[in-house]
Amino acid sequence: MMRMNSRVSSVVPLSGYKLHLEFSSGETGVYDCSDLLEIGVFKELQDENYFRTVKVLDGTVAWPHDQDICPDTLYLDSRKTAEPG
Repeated sequence: MMRMNSRVSSVVPLSGYKLHLEFSSGETGVYDCSDLLEIGVFKELQDENYFRTVKVLDGTVAWPHDQDICPDTLYLDSRKTAEPG
């Protein structure tokens, strides 16, 4: 069953430009950001130190220079998993 409106409750940056996410539904998943790295405002995420500054903001993930990703995209496109990695 697809759950829409699941929001991000925690994020941990992983190697390889991936994010381990916990959703408000209690589910966890890994989202791969590597496809975004050549797109406009997301190019700054190529800097791994900057990438690791990701935080949860208003139910999604965001970086200091106003990059964010739609929470529905994070939920739908993440690989659901029980453990970080």
